Amino acid sequence: MASRDLAESLLPGGGGDSAAAASSDSHDEYEERAYDSDDKVSISISDSDAEADGGGAPSRPPFSWRKLWRFTGPGFLMCIAFLDPGNLEGDLQAGAAAGYQLLWLLLWATVMGALIQLLSARLGVATGKHLAELCREEYPPWATRALWAMTELALVGADIQEVIGSAIAIKILSGGTVPLWGGVVITALDCFIFLFLENYGVRKLEAFFAVLIATMALSFAVMFGETKPSGKELLIGLVVPRLSSKTIKQAVGIVGCIIMPHNVFLHSALVQSRKIDTNKKSRVQEAVYYYNIESILALIVSFFINICVTTVFAKGFYGTEQAGNIGLENAGQYLQEKYGTAFFPILYIWAIGLLASGQSSTITGTYAGQFVMGGFLNLRLKKWLRAMITRSFAIIPTMIVALFFDTEDPTMDVLNEALNVLQSIQIPFALIPLITLVSKEQVMGSFVVGPITKVITWIVTVFLMLINGYLIVSFYITDIRGAVLRSSLCVVLVVYLAFIIYLIVRNTSMYSRLCSSTPKRS
Repeated sequence: MASRDLAESLLPGGGGDSAAAASSDSHDEYEERAYDSDDKVSISISDSDAEADGGGAPSRPPFSWRKLWRFTGPGFLMCIAFLDPGNLEGDLQAGAAAGYQLLWLLLWATVMGALIQLLSARLGVATGKHLAELCREEYPPWATRALWAMTELALVGADIQEVIGSAIAIKILSGGTVPLWGGVVITALDCFIFLFLENYGVRKLEAFFAVLIATMALSFAVMFGETKPSGKELLIGLVVPRLSSKTIKQAVGIVGCIIMPHNVFLHSALVQSRKIDTNKKSRVQEAVYYYNIESILALIVSFFINICVTTVFAKGFYGTEQAGNIGLENAGQYLQEKYGTAFFPILYIWAIGLLASGQSSTITGTYAGQFVMGGFLNLRLKKWLRAMITRSFAIIPTMIVALFFDTEDPTMDVLNEALNVLQSIQIPFALIPLITLVSKEQVMGSFVVGPITKVITWIVTVFLMLINGYLIVSFYITDIRGAVLRSSLCVVLVVYLAFIIYLIVRNTSMYSRLCSSTPKRS
């Protein structure tokens, strides 16, 4: 009885007899949901909405700036994954090593990322459930648990880099007074900021992230203004595709950093923060329409910030001796030595932008972790407990890294590469279920994607898998030593590829025929 009371106290709204009685009335009460009904933002309904729903063929109501404002928010939280410290490091290294040559790839990588994120939002709106929940319903328990484990690994890998990036910024701003591990502890406390803001409503949380994104945009725009990159070279870099053997690594880094597996799961959950009647087609059409607009606007902002970072380091360090060893920690110092101080030290401008990037991305990582854990495992826990659990997954390994590795140590570069590989290998486990689900009429209804969109998305997915395959092979050849370790990784790779093939063919007629021809055990 005591254990039951404890379990009820950890459930949202638990701890009372009335709550327990109410929850027993409906199975839905036991289903994990991204947002409780009371937490959702109300969308004003115009007269034209009522007319559209009243009779005849449902149609999307006319455009309204007021409604766009009500829907604005989830896309900007989503775009933070395009601006995390890992992306910033990829940008500065691409600029220093390749100059303006890879800007076209940054543009197209953002376009590919936009396609994936728009499909994720479409899935969440049309079904009223997020990707992790739908995976739990679509796949058998063993596959669901495997997908959850893979997604959690990707989250941990991303969070380590994000927390370390934030800790580096704190170290710079404190003049080296706060050590790296101290910065990790301070960053870990952002979990409480998240819980505090979430209690005041979704819009307050979105406003906080808007301030962080604006801080990044302002910081890197000021850097752009002080360093004055070439506008002509910038435009040529965006329009003319150029790629050499010397810049392959940076090119792979740009593409690999854009698609974050946990972000695909996150966006499908964030769009459910608005009250949308999924039983009325016009309301779903309207939500998809406005979410598409605000997501594209958010990604334009993120692209602008990434362009600023890349071109600043292209102007300052392309072709110099520092280009080969520049990273998050020494980047600000190099900028300070080259450009000095105009009205404010550029070192601290860089650190402020990096801190905003690290803090925003770690908090969204915590947010994504809650949805992933709750959706895959159907765990209904109170927000503070879920946040503490998901935060612990990343902070503990990050603290170990901070205590035993120096950011200027070459070993840290190997660790960063390993973390990039860890995230890269998880990409199929987000994209393949996404494409499978948005292509199923039983799941999407009339909002199922068309054949052209499906083909384009599969092309993008295969391209990303090939890019990340190159990254894995490169890491295997250069950084993995020892016959035993290499043999073990080969076995893991075979299992990995087998799981990917299973996810791809599971919904094909060939797989159905194979299952029907296999005799069942009595």
